[in-house]
Parts: sequence; C-alpha cells; structure tokens
Amino acid sequence: MARQWSEGHSTSILCVGASLGPESLLASGSEGGEVTVWSQEGTIIGRLTLPGEEDSTSVVFSPAAPGHLYVSHGDTVSVLDPRNLKGPMEEFQGAGEEEINALALNETGSALAVADDSGAVRVLELPGGKVCRTLRRHTNICSSVAFRPHRPNNLVSAGLDMQVMLWGLQKTRPLWTLNLQDVAEDEGDHQQRPGQLFNPPLAHCVSVASCGNILGCAAEDGRVHLMRIGSGSKLEQQGAVKAHSQGASQAHFVSFLSHPYWLISGGNDGQVALWDLSKHPVVAPDAKAKTRVTAAPRRKGKGKTKRKEQSQDKAKTPQKDEAEKEAAEVEGEAAAAAVAAEDVTEEKSGPKLSISHGDKVNWLCPAVLKGEHCVVVADQSCSLTVYPLSHL
Repeated sequence: MARQWSEGHSTSILCVGASLGPESLLASGSEGGEVTVWSQEGTIIGRLTLPGEEDSTSVVFSPAAPGHLYVSHGDTVSVLDPRNLKGPMEEFQGAGEEEINALALNETGSALAVADDSGAVRVLELPGGKVCRTLRRHTNICSSVAFRPHRPNNLVSAGLDMQVMLWGLQKTRPLWTLNLQDVAEDEGDHQQRPGQLFNPPLAHCVSVASCGNILGCAAEDGRVHLMRIGSGSKLEQQGAVKAHSQGASQAHFVSFLSHPYWLISGGNDGQVALWDLSKHPVVAPDAKAKTRVTAAPRRKGKGKTKRKEQSQDKAKTPQKDEAEKEAAEVEGEAAAAAVAAEDVTEEKSGPKLSISHGDKVNWLCPAVLKGEHCVVVADQSCSLTVYPLSHL
C-alpha cells in the first residue's frame, strides 16, 4: 500500500511540507541544502540546492500566497517560488541567531516564526522579513514552534530544555511554561521495564489542533504530551499518550479527518501511529476516568541517533539571573495551573492505525493527495514514503 517517491534527493530528507487546496504541492528539504517540489502524484516539479549547502531544516508554504515557499537553512530563510525553482526570490539572512530548526506561519501568512539553536524564537513580519519580536526563555535549543489557529498573536514553542511555552506576542515573556520533566516526575511513571533506557522528555515537535485549544508535543521519553488551553489562555489541563518505545520525534494534528483531534506521531522506533484523541481526558474534560497512560506495543528499534547530535554539546547551563527569576514566576503560575488540573492520562485504547515504517522518522506530513487521505514520511533515506489513511 505504501508508495515510494524517489530521485528527488541525494541526501537524507529532514523535512516535508504541503500547501493548502486541491492543487496543493509538496516540498521536501534535505541535508546539503537540497529542496525538491513534488506534485500530488509524486512527480518532481523542481529541484534546487540552496547557496551555502547548509541543511534544509524546515519547509512551509504560505497559506495566503501559494507562490511562496519558505525554507530554513543555516541562520537564513529563503523565499522560493515552488513552481519555478531557479533560486531564492528573497533571502532573510540572519533570521535566526544560530542554525534554524523550525519555521511556522500564522494563518494569514503575515508573520513567520523562527526557532533556532540559541533557544530564541524570532517573529518576522511578512512581506519583508523584518524582525518584530525576539522571544528568549528557552535555555537550550528551540526545536519547534507553532502558531495557534484563531489566535494570531499566540504561538507555542518547545525545546531541548524540556519546556513547552505559550507566548502572547504583545509581551516578551511567556503566558505560561510547562516543564515536561516535572510532569513526568509528578506522574511517577514506575512502569519502566528492566533494562529500558530512561530518556528525558526533550521536546522535539509541537503541534496545535485546528480548534486552537489543544496542543500535542512529541518528546524523547516516547510520549506525546497533551495540553488544553482554557479561557484567558491559561493552561487548563495536561496529560500524555505513551506513543513510542523510543523517542517520539514527530506529532502533528490532522486537520482533514472527521474531527480536529486526530493526531499522527512518529518515532525513533520506526513506528508511525494515528491516534483518536477525541475521548482523551485532556481533550474531553467530561471523561473523568483517571487511568494509565496508553502504551503502544513495544518493539525493538534502532538506537537513538538524533539528527542534531551536537545538541548535547550545545546544552547550556541555566544561569541564575533576573530573567530567570521572572521565568520562574511564570513557571510557578503554570505549575499551579497544572496541579489544579486533574492528573489525567489516556485510557488504554492504543492507536487507531499503527504502521511499522522500519526506519527512524525525521518528519511526518499529513496531506490529501488526489482526494486520498495520506501521511508522507521522511526518514534517514533519500526517498519519501506515502501511506494512505483512506479506510478511516
């Protein structure tokens, strides 16, 4: 059932993005600055190697201007015309303070968020690329960023400091911060199997459901951590799905299925799983059942070799300073909210679809291709794999 899209890259594919609409295109970026644009059938429309040949780490299409594709490479964001890949139409050099890991566009295509290795999140005005906000609270690499649908001034960031933060762009401090390590300790997960390595919940990928109020964050502890945002943008509830036997590298809500709470995850265990979270207590607060974390079947997978192996070297020791005191206050507020919320996790229902992909997942991209619901998977290879979700 799976289809292979080959010959678009000569190096490992790191990221995939899809444009909106029935005539949507896909784009993929790989090591060495390669960018490839694909038709819905998997035909190569164009290929380009960006100047400098630094890894293409994130690709996003503008929701407002289909002729604009944003690609991060090094500390630069290039703006490309996906149907005419002859070179950047525009370049935002120094958009990131260090190497950029992730890009996100708001719904109107008027703001671009850039997450980088310094831990900073920068927000650029579009068009033009002028930096209008720099958000600094992460004490390690910022790995992922996402705007909240229906809330153009709210965005979420996640990083290898194990923190998930919600920002209001009017301020340069987070509305709240959730430390995933504190959550894991509070839950007291004593079900660890003998010989199983303990992985701290480094946050790799954050996604927001189309309703704008439910967040999912894939983390190195194998879980997808879930958060519900209540009125006043407060953290109302949090929980988790035990999704993978090794680190979870990807989590994306799927906007085109029967409700907004379908989520697809991928991990270092080579598994891709589709979850129906509509009855999860974090999503449906009326579900009072206080039960254990869902466990996917455990399978042996390849050892963890994270794309950014240098991340451990770049780990920064937090310094006690005024900014940190302020951050501690914000974290205290979030902790209080988390304690006030019920300690809820997922009933033992498992994924609705489990795919043994067999290789460590670098990126997942849900997409509708020729009317068929699919997920596009990028792994350590030079090819993309497309799996249909059509029977759902």
